[in-house]
Amino acid sequence: MKRKLTVFLAGAVTAAMMLSGCSSAAGTDPKAKADTEAQESAAEDNKEVVNTVGPDSGTHLNMWSFAELHNTFYADMVGRWNKENPDRQIQVTFTTYPFSDMHNKLIMALQTGQGAPDLCDVEIGQFPNFLQGDVQLYPLNDALKPYQKDLVPSRLDVYSKDGNYYGAPTHVGATVMYYNMEILDQYGIDYTKIKTWGDYTEAGKKLKEASDGKVKMTSVDTGGVDWLTVAMSEYGEDWAAGKDGSVNVQLESVKNMLAMQQAWLTDGTAMISPAGIVDVEEGFQNILDGNIASFPKALWYMSRFVNYMPEMKGKIALAPLPVFKEGQNRSVGIGGTGTVVTKQSANPELAADFITYAKCSPEGSRQIWEQLGFDVCNTDLWTDDTVTKDSSNQYISFFKTNPFDVLNEVKSEINTLSITKMTPAINDYFCTTTLNEVLEDGKDVDEALQEAQEYLELEQ
Repeated sequence: MKRKLTVFLAGAVTAAMMLSGCSSAAGTDPKAKADTEAQESAAEDNKEVVNTVGPDSGTHLNMWSFAELHNTFYADMVGRWNKENPDRQIQVTFTTYPFSDMHNKLIMALQTGQGAPDLCDVEIGQFPNFLQGDVQLYPLNDALKPYQKDLVPSRLDVYSKDGNYYGAPTHVGATVMYYNMEILDQYGIDYTKIKTWGDYTEAGKKLKEASDGKVKMTSVDTGGVDWLTVAMSEYGEDWAAGKDGSVNVQLESVKNMLAMQQAWLTDGTAMISPAGIVDVEEGFQNILDGNIASFPKALWYMSRFVNYMPEMKGKIALAPLPVFKEGQNRSVGIGGTGTVVTKQSANPELAADFITYAKCSPEGSRQIWEQLGFDVCNTDLWTDDTVTKDSSNQYISFFKTNPFDVLNEVKSEINTLSITKMTPAINDYFCTTTLNEVLEDGKDVDEALQEAQEYLELEQ
């Protein structure tokens, strides 16, 4: 069997050194490819970075993150908070740790009851570790109330337990299709006519014939589970959310997606993503070389085009995902970081009010979009013409279609899958075994999923 584990892990290290964008493999397996928020300045050899912002007279708070870019954003928001809240001034000391170090350090501090910061970023794949037993985090329900009606509910739910919200979300991570208009126009394919995966498959066949097989409709991943996350969302299924936390990977959605991808590879309408995923240098080059005409990815991938593929400006259109059956959800939220307030904070209410202002308020959301380029959770901005029609914005001006038009079209269809303690194990097994067996080796889908199920049941 040709496995891509070595290349995949090398790709993860490469991605970890990228300084823009947010998130990757759908289940956000931190050991494998994690969330690219975990990849921003989060390579394991990074040194700690400490910075203090705000007046000495302000209430002092400590905040940890695994991404220096995040702390730079939060530091800016401290200034905005202090300007708007003269009677509640804060001074914040920001510390950026390597990804694993920070999460391990936070777990130890919460377990021992000492040494935890007031505020801390927690990557979505790590979040279940902090919701076990007696939760040592401060509920954000009251602090979220001023903004909650405008927030995407699923992005709050993923950081919740027993009716309490424990994480302030960073972005939606809405997954869309990226279509190369230059290629599709050249070969007479209208992407706006593609509504179902059946339509998509037929378009791929037409592209193959028109290009003499030189251009594939897409590339499928052996180093990430985004495609399977898309399928599960469309069917309303979830491999990590069985009763009592049981795992079930033998789902109709997973079977149908893998069988479809296997057929694409057999008939030559798709290829396997170089290095296993599109979110590494090899993937970028494959797109630049015009080898594929489309692929699904979260909206945070826009930053990859802006920063690593500027030659593609004006060539890429964004659109809702195709579905297996009409009426299914046409998007799914992938990746994320929830910022928490710990119960060890001496000023939990103030800390909660600040972080929800920074990440969920209209002003904070505007800055997340402008500074970080993420699709914000506050939907009020999705219809704010000063934001959505700002032609000077680097993301709006880059793409053939407006990302906010797509967001608004799928607003009520953005599903989110569960992240549980078994999510990393599922992702790891699929990325090192199942996807390679099915897509590289052509193994029977049912047989491969049965083996995966048996393995994962032993891991529970």
